[in-house]
Formats: sequence, C-alpha cells, structure tokens
Amino acid sequence: MTVLSCGALPDDALGFVLNAYGIRLARVPPEGPIPGSYWGEPEAGVVGRSLYVRCDTPVHSALHEACHIVCMSPERRQSLDTDAGGGYEEENGVCYLQIILADYVPRLGRKRMLGDMDAWGYSFRLGSAEAWFRHDADDARVWLCRWGLLDDENRPTWRVRGRVPVHSAEITGGPPR
Repeated sequence: MTVLSCGALPDDALGFVLNAYGIRLARVPPEGPIPGSYWGEPEAGVVGRSLYVRCDTPVHSALHEACHIVCMSPERRQSLDTDAGGGYEEENGVCYLQIILADYVPRLGRKRMLGDMDAWGYSFRLGSAEAWFRHDADDARVWLCRWGLLDDENRPTWRVRGRVPVHSAEITGGPPR
C-alpha cells in the first residue's frame, strides 16, 4: 500500500485542521530540504508553529507532527525545532488525535489514516493501528480529554494544550467508536 501524500490532496485540504490550531502550513518545493524534519525527507518538519511539507510528504506524517504541536506543553511549543519530544502518554495522545483529525481532511478519513500508519510502520501492542485505536487506546483518549483536546463525544475541541489540565478528575468510559 502506498501512503497518501500531501500532493494528492486538494491545496486547502490540511488548511481547516491546521488553521483551527493556529499552525502555519509551509509548503517546500519538490526536492527542497524540509526544515525541522526529525525523520528526514520526505517526512514533515516542525519549527515553532510551522509545519513543513513537500508534495511527497505523507499526510500521516503531516498530521502526526501537527498533533505534536497541539499536544505538547506551551513551553516546549515555544522552542520547538525538529524534535517534538514528549513522553509515552503524549505520544499515544498524538497518535490518537491524528486518527480523529483524519476525518476532517478531504480524501483522507480514519480508515485511510489507520492503513497508512500500518504501512509506514507505526508499532502497537495489538499489531495494527486499528486494533490499538479500538481496543487499547482508552488511556490516550483520557489523556486528550484531561488536557481539553477532545470533548466527551470524542470530537476535537480545536484548542492546543495549556499549562494545566482542564479536567483533574479521572475520565472513564467514553463514546462508542
């Protein structure tokens, strides 16, 4: 399976999601170096609140790096350059949020995102991204809700993480997926 590239999307496809979070999309010319790319080209790069992509950048990579900007602390976001860092809970939150946001990107959607994550080599205990999302990701959902990044219905709030959690009480259960 070939993963979906940014060049296969309409020009403004990522715009709604990125603009909602105050993330600037910076398009790099074909074959040009991608600033802030942790994994190397053609993977997306991040510097501050800018997301760098080329037409051959995988969409899953663009959304993953954008979700790092959303999920990291304000202090880390302010000095972000290439390495998003973050711990286990945050990384799981990033993966979960990129799956949720896929439904807001034309020509992408959740099913395609899950398949592209598997094709690229994301690694989950249950084997596939879909199995993880459906059966093993409640901790990621709870983390996102605690920081106010998802609402009770599993929808994005279109806010970036603040300095303190929005919900201090433990959140359990959740909407059907």
